[in-house]
Amino acid sequence: MIRYIKEARPTDVSDLSNLIRKAYRDVADRFQLTPVNCPKHPSNCSDDWIEKDLKRGVRYFILMRANTPVGCVAIERTEGDLCYLERLAVLPQERNKGFGRQLVEHVFRTAREEKAQKISIGIIAKQADLKQWYQNIGFIEGETKEFNHLPFQVCFLTYEL
Repeated sequence: MIRYIKEARPTDVSDLSNLIRKAYRDVADRFQLTPVNCPKHPSNCSDDWIEKDLKRGVRYFILMRANTPVGCVAIERTEGDLCYLERLAVLPQERNKGFGRQLVEHVFRTAREEKAQKISIGIIAKQADLKQWYQNIGFIEGETKEFNHLPFQVCFLTYEL
């Protein structure tokens, strides 16, 4: 089966928001996140979110298997030498096939091309399996913070390029 990564265009907005909502639904269920207690969780992603991200310069990449989107990731370049890895999403039925790692490695290459020196990501602190997955790739656990608008703590991890 042919798989490839393409950079998202404005015509991909609906596919992206749909993919992200589906991929994060199980996380929302697991941590009891709803549109009321956590409206900014990716399980509530809308076309408007993606459109605003694209206008701010966030770059989205879609992993295609044949002609079907099965995963995505976004990278946001900040001032200085830092990039944020965002919205890593793989459909539940497509997990454990190496797609997530392929998307993260694509972000590493893109960040290097943009002369970044490190990548940061924030995850739900209690999501130990995901934290371990990122650590296995080489991310280092940093600080954990509470935010008033989130019903969970956020653990930040970084990767030095």
